[in-house]
Amino acid sequence: MRLLNRKPTRGQELALIALPFLLTAAVYLVFSALRLADNPNDKLLPSPAAMVEAVRTLAFHADPRTGAYIFWVDTFASLQRLFVALGLATGLALVIGLAIGVLPVMRALLHDFVAVVSMAPPLALLPILFIALGLGEASKIALIVIGCAPVMIRDLALRVDELPREQFLKAQTLGASTWQIVLRVALPQMLPRLIDSLRLSLGPAWLFLIAAEAIASDSGLGYRIFLVRRYLAMDTILPYVAWITLLAFVSDAALRFVQARAFPWFAAARAS
Repeated sequence: MRLLNRKPTRGQELALIALPFLLTAAVYLVFSALRLADNPNDKLLPSPAAMVEAVRTLAFHADPRTGAYIFWVDTFASLQRLFVALGLATGLALVIGLAIGVLPVMRALLHDFVAVVSMAPPLALLPILFIALGLGEASKIALIVIGCAPVMIRDLALRVDELPREQFLKAQTLGASTWQIVLRVALPQMLPRLIDSLRLSLGPAWLFLIAAEAIASDSGLGYRIFLVRRYLAMDTILPYVAWITLLAFVSDAALRFVQARAFPWFAAARAS
């Protein structure tokens, strides 16, 4: 049997999924043990016990100065900024992407403009945003929206453009108005694709958020990472990075679940 036709059993599939994670953990544990054996005070590769203790202190012991549980305050601050920004970016992508994809006038007006804006490096705009909007929440949210929305708009417009033109012609033949075509023909087919676009934007969104928090913030996961780096506190940095990765993975899984439950036809259509 050719290799491309060989499918693993469920047990083999689970083992293959776990293997890279186990190998990564094993490599880290070996090198950490070697460095700590040579220098017990080494900070570059802390032991799992040191990382657990650092997280326990931040998550379950109130800060003596503020009384806050720093780990959860940072998590809430980052997630709030992320969700607000991605909500705005998704709304813009849905409205503008549908308009560009369906209406020739809007395509002529905005297609090239959005294409150019999507090529601008968002992090290069961060100083401008800080000057124009200040160092508060608005500039951080704006950075994520600017970084994600244009790409999502272009993706959605392209997906609309891939819809068979016969659908629009038949709807017009049956007397549908432009608004009805948008709502009943294009929109239902674009919503699951919008979720795909949002999933792909999660990684860049976290990047922009961490960059903004590192430069100007007093809370957030990115802020904390760059605050403790001056002390070489890898026992805090590594768990924070792992936590960010877990939050992104859970968000992606939640979006996949919503897509599968709300649009069961989409997975079948894509498989075919």
